[in-house]
Amino acid sequence: MYEEELKKLSDKMDKSIVALKNEFTSIRTGQANASLLDRVFVEYYGSRTPITQVASVTVPEARLLVVQPWDKGLLKDIEKAILQSDLGLVPMNDGNLIRMAIPQLTEDRRKELVKVVNKKAEEGKVAIRNIRRDGNDFLKKEAKNSDVSKDVIKETEDKVQKLTDKKIKELEAATEKKIKEIMSV
Repeated sequence: MYEEELKKLSDKMDKSIVALKNEFTSIRTGQANASLLDRVFVEYYGSRTPITQVASVTVPEARLLVVQPWDKGLLKDIEKAILQSDLGLVPMNDGNLIRMAIPQLTEDRRKELVKVVNKKAEEGKVAIRNIRRDGNDFLKKEAKNSDVSKDVIKETEDKVQKLTDKKIKELEAATEKKIKEIMSV
């Protein structure tokens, strides 16, 4: 009866997990990854534009990122944007492109990054629990406003809880994977 509502809740929870995984891609692990620059913006014709839309970002080696802008006039702006980001990367501008060596992570930095990952994971869990709460609120309203039996409402609440538990396990698996990625290398 409430399968459509459960599907909506599941989709919302999936979106929360995808958003968390996207945030995880911007956390540096000691390996070069073009997605590190996804959240770095540069002024381009009066608007904030992601670097990835004004330049090609390549990974020629495991610890090297190369940014080659399509418009050479943007080199200084891109360099400035990278320096101002919280990535801790040092761009080297040779007049044609920008190279960035990815430094080896120290043990302290790894521990800091694990804390950041855990904080983001907890925010993701809260988002999923909020979606569960919205679903349960919907069911409570349905129980008051319709002649649906309490057994059906209770059964649906149990399904919502099982769905929540499943999605939190998925989120925890993604978190563990990211922490392993940070702690290895």
